[in-house]
Amino acid sequence: MQACIDLGSNSFHLLIGKWIDGRIHIVERLSDKVQLGENVRQTGVISPAAFARGMGCLHRFKAIMNSYPLEQYWALGTNTFRVTSNANDFVAAASADVGIEISIISGVQEAVLIYAGVITSLPDSDCNRLVIDVGGGSTEVIIGSGHKRTFTESLAIGSVAWRDRFFADPHAEKPKLNAQIDAGKEAAKAVFDAAAPGVKRANWSEAYASSGTMKMLANICTEQGFGTGVIQLEALHKLRKKLVNTIAKRRVLPGLKETRRELLLPGWCVMVGLMESYAVEEIRFSPTALREGMLDFMVKNEKTLDAMKRSDLPDISCAKP
Repeated sequence: MQACIDLGSNSFHLLIGKWIDGRIHIVERLSDKVQLGENVRQTGVISPAAFARGMGCLHRFKAIMNSYPLEQYWALGTNTFRVTSNANDFVAAASADVGIEISIISGVQEAVLIYAGVITSLPDSDCNRLVIDVGGGSTEVIIGSGHKRTFTESLAIGSVAWRDRFFADPHAEKPKLNAQIDAGKEAAKAVFDAAAPGVKRANWSEAYASSGTMKMLANICTEQGFGTGVIQLEALHKLRKKLVNTIAKRRVLPGLKETRRELLLPGWCVMVGLMESYAVEEIRFSPTALREGMLDFMVKNEKTLDAMKRSDLPDISCAKP
């Protein structure tokens, strides 16, 4: 039995699973909205409050892990760990105070694992697939066929980062919100345009998106009658006015969890910017992502550090609980 800990900029996730008859079986799945990346773009550090939230979450994860006969665990820090000056302090505290060893991975390493995780839930196919993961601080863009990747990129844009940059005022009214959306979408499109030539050359035919932000948008689109589990660019544009009213007038919106409300408009900006830049008309939500990819690598690569290195994941290792 193995455990995977995904330490994202918005949420921390724990996944515990085991390999039975050639398939991964999930026995425990937990998430906690830590928002470790809160205001990181402005300050360059993990704030004391976010630091404390993160430690509290890890203590809870550790207690749950201790209740299972784990052979191994793998804890990975993503964008916030890459860009903050006190990330090593958090890693040291996690080791000393909680007993969890964290490895910090690059954006490309994160993308490798995300792609591996997304394809675990897809049927075998020879077609080129575009895979997107919009995190709190970074967005990974991967194109591949089967287990072979042909394009891998990590871009400095995410739902928490865009919230802090464009939607810092929680009491903004409709005119200001509309101006913020325009600015946020155009800024997002500019970021994605940097990788657009490579994406277009890859000649992909199917698109999939993972992460909590994508699940939120897919659920809203489903509730509004735009197809099940699918995000359409046309639907996002049609929903813009309703989304603005939801935030400005504090309305309830089917498919939107209250814990995700503050990321609704930033998520819309990032997704629309991406879809316009890469000419994506429709993208399907993937329920599997980084942590499923971690578990897949741990099992299929015989859980050895050497195998991890041969799989484009240097200098990171699993640990014994």
